[in-house]
Amino acid sequence: MSSFFQDGIITNIHALHDLHGPQDYLNLMESKLREYAQSCGISLILPCLFAEIKKDEALDRIVAEIQKVNYLNKVVVALGDVAGEKQFMEAREFFARFHSRNREVKVVWVDGPRIQNIFSQIQSRGLYPGLRGKGQSVWIALGYLLGGKESDVIVLHDSDILTYDRILIARLIEPVANPDKGFEFCKGYYARVSPTDRAMKGRVTRLFVLPFVDTMKDIMYSNGNKELGRFFSFHRSFYYPLAGEFSISSKLGSTLNIAYDWGLEVSMLSEVYNRAIPRKIAQVELLTNYEHKHQDLSPEDKGKGLHRMVVDIAKFYLFYLRSHGLALDDTYVDMIRHTYYQNSLRFIKWYSDDSESNGLVYDRYQEELTARCFRDFLLEAWEEGKKQNDSPLIPSWNRVHFSVPGIYENLVKAVEDDNS
Repeated sequence: MSSFFQDGIITNIHALHDLHGPQDYLNLMESKLREYAQSCGISLILPCLFAEIKKDEALDRIVAEIQKVNYLNKVVVALGDVAGEKQFMEAREFFARFHSRNREVKVVWVDGPRIQNIFSQIQSRGLYPGLRGKGQSVWIALGYLLGGKESDVIVLHDSDILTYDRILIARLIEPVANPDKGFEFCKGYYARVSPTDRAMKGRVTRLFVLPFVDTMKDIMYSNGNKELGRFFSFHRSFYYPLAGEFSISSKLGSTLNIAYDWGLEVSMLSEVYNRAIPRKIAQVELLTNYEHKHQDLSPEDKGKGLHRMVVDIAKFYLFYLRSHGLALDDTYVDMIRHTYYQNSLRFIKWYSDDSESNGLVYDRYQEELTARCFRDFLLEAWEEGKKQNDSPLIPSWNRVHFSVPGIYENLVKAVEDDNS
């Protein structure tokens, strides 16, 4: 059973439901959500690559579980990496299993000609719809739901969760859908321990993001920059900042700028920080353990794996600092890099002690080498970021809506025509 610790910044919703049997608890949650769904439209965005349809056991499990869910009024699959119409039609047939008497299913063909035309309309007004990737796919699917005006609560989760079940999605939605709680944003969190390796996973979260934001919090406060100190304290309050699972009110979702690269999750937290008050924000423990596909470190190839992920995340944070009044230079960034690395060693000691007490395998030497790579990736992010003048964020749908007349209608029609 989880703890019940509250740190006072945002609300923590812990996994304290072990006192119920799993089926009894699921019945309780789904009964509540069916009641909320009578007056509140609840929709799911599922970002997915075509390749995952062909060979991903996780996606089969997710589809089988969601088929049993009866409180979602719409499922929108944000389908990327589809070159031709034949693949798109195959994907539509695969996801048609989501359909039920009370639930619509739409597949957004992100690379298709109709959606590409939507991107062109937006770009013609001087707005940048980003580059191909998960962030862009999530953003265009969000625009479709906002344009349809039938979704009050929108939930998103990844399509590669090996330990997926209906309790996960129910717990993720309930804090925002429950009218008595008043939350506008809820982030999922969990432990990530491989049952086969018996070792901690989530290296970018454990060894980069958490020690980095912890370092920046201390640096900002010690230098008298209270606003940026509060910003990094907010990020530090999340147990798993890179979790791809969240629920959000459509009203708040329409105001968020979204990163199109691996900075998606941290940029969303930053946008929520700037646009919602803390008492409207929660994080919920979804599972006792969470497993999905793992990526390589790729130290020699900055375009792949954890290398690309860390560079994109670091570039976002460094750009945020510059765009909020902090004058960065090579010396300052060098100080950040080395302070981060020293702090990461402190975190590694904690992880080592935690692992040993729980009978887990922990390669402390390899973890330190990984943190050293991340320190070097920070320098790469800075060198790339120095050339960056524009925000890495796709503009919010509120901004697109008032800048591009008729964009919602055109986007809804494009998706409906693709699915007709």
